[in-house]
Amino acid sequence: MPLDRRTFLKNASLAAAATKLHILEASGQATTQQPASTAASDHLQFALIGAGIQGQNDTRVAVSVPGVKLVAVADCYDGRLAHCKELWGPGTSNNVGLFTSRDYRDILARKDVDAVLIATPDHWHKQAAVDAMRAGKDVYLEKPMIHLYSDGPEIISTARSTDRILQVGSQRVSSVIYSKAKEILASGAIGQLNMVSARWDRNSSLGAWNYTVPADASPETCDWPRFLGSAPKISWNAERFFQWRKWHDYGSGVAGDLFVHLFSGTHFITGSHGPTRGMATGGLRFWKDGRDAPDVLLALFDYPEGFNLSLRVNFVDGGDESEGFIFTGSEGVMEIAGQTVTITRAPREKEPGYTVNTFTNEIQQKTIQQYRHRYPATTPGAPYHAIEKFSAPKDYSDSYDHFSNFFASVRSRKQPVEDATFGFRAAGAALLSNLSLEKGAVIQWNPETMKLA
Repeated sequence: MPLDRRTFLKNASLAAAATKLHILEASGQATTQQPASTAASDHLQFALIGAGIQGQNDTRVAVSVPGVKLVAVADCYDGRLAHCKELWGPGTSNNVGLFTSRDYRDILARKDVDAVLIATPDHWHKQAAVDAMRAGKDVYLEKPMIHLYSDGPEIISTARSTDRILQVGSQRVSSVIYSKAKEILASGAIGQLNMVSARWDRNSSLGAWNYTVPADASPETCDWPRFLGSAPKISWNAERFFQWRKWHDYGSGVAGDLFVHLFSGTHFITGSHGPTRGMATGGLRFWKDGRDAPDVLLALFDYPEGFNLSLRVNFVDGGDESEGFIFTGSEGVMEIAGQTVTITRAPREKEPGYTVNTFTNEIQQKTIQQYRHRYPATTPGAPYHAIEKFSAPKDYSDSYDHFSNFFASVRSRKQPVEDATFGFRAAGAALLSNLSLEKGAVIQWNPETMKLA
């Protein structure tokens, strides 16, 4: 198992991954439903492309879904291929061990692969996904779906022309907590939505993408030319290979890593297709180690539905890692924090009140009389202030549900819960932040056509 603290904590919630858990309501009682058993002949066989931290974490969840097998892995570092064999070598369809390769095209040529899980650096997402779909494979593509805006239309058109299933890996779209929040908002419980605020702050070196470089890292153990792909050709650099999120040549900064999750959650809960314009500010405030991706980013967005979204990521926040949403409406507030959603309701007053103490006594009395004629006095009741809280059960995993939904789509051929269009709208909105920061300007976006204005 990975030895870093963040990965250990992330995977701690997967102990009950084989059981699909439903939301724990205010009563404090949770229900569980065992997944339907799958016949041995109905196994889906998938391959992993990109066996880094996220790829291995995803795979641990994916193989816990009944009726699913990992049969092949591709990665540019030999050490990760060897470790995948240590983890998942036995139990392939012919029981001869896990097939591995530096070149993912070797995997796409295999007839025993039904689907692929792509968790490469961002700059490889489009090409790997397009190649996989053209080879007849269904695709689970890690977020952000795109690295460049030009990636989106090609991924969408390829999914349509090949009739392949493509699901993007922002698991909140499958979360029971986010489903509950969507239901609450649609019910009108907090009135008219006018603002959404979201954050994802961190205060650790690993949280700031300073992943450990292995002792054997070298041009011999790492396929540096293959890793670079379409990126600028430079000499071997171990930090760029293993800590690629720190550079825009390979990653999409905090916007592509974290904002995209917040956009996915916002769009799922509100039903919106995205913002019409956005602006961002930020910079490198603390982690000045040669990276070119900012460690502090703040952004504001206008939505055609009549609300604004504010986002924040701070990689030196002075405290523990913190993620959450606040949805503000005309009659209450809904907050998502961790595995809970809380509603605080305070309906608007039934009369506006009055301020007359600066008037003459005569005018005060006359004004109050007119006011009470329009708003007859009623017996005052206790102030209305209701709080409700919903929590997911202990050890609940939305990642498990997201993979379950993906494999169900592969079997049924029905559209997945997070298709390429949804993924493009979330990632395209997130990358507005990078573009705004680069240009120092407000950037216009059309969420329907998914084009920059």
